Amino acid sequence: MAEHNDFGNMGEQLAQECLEQKGYKILETNWRSGHNEVDIIAVKGDILIFVEVKTRRTVIWGEPQLFVTREKQRSYIALANKYVRMNNRNEEVRFDIIAILLTNTQRKIEHIEGAFSTIL
Repeated sequence: MAEHNDFGNMGEQLAQECLEQKGYKILETNWRSGHNEVDIIAVKGDILIFVEVKTRRTVIWGEPQLFVTREKQRSYIALANKYVRMNNRNEEVRFDIIAILLTNTQRKIEHIEGAFSTIL
């Protein structure tokens, strides 16, 4: 497996641990439909959360969350709609981002709840 894939997988594992420590129940990881994928689907209370994880080694080009483009947001919204229909879910839906910065000297994990909405 390529080094960047290992790095991304490490970030997703850290994100799962972060969510679990906050009381979230992980329902799915790397849920796919076609060529698109949701990193983490979780539930907390009566909220179904779709989580995009962005892991970076540097912020030279910007904070990790800045790389969740409008196109990526549209993809997540479409995937959420499909997941809700396929699994007959009726919770409120929320879209979060977990931005992770991992350098040789720093480990920063930021959980951004409600990072974007269905209104684009």
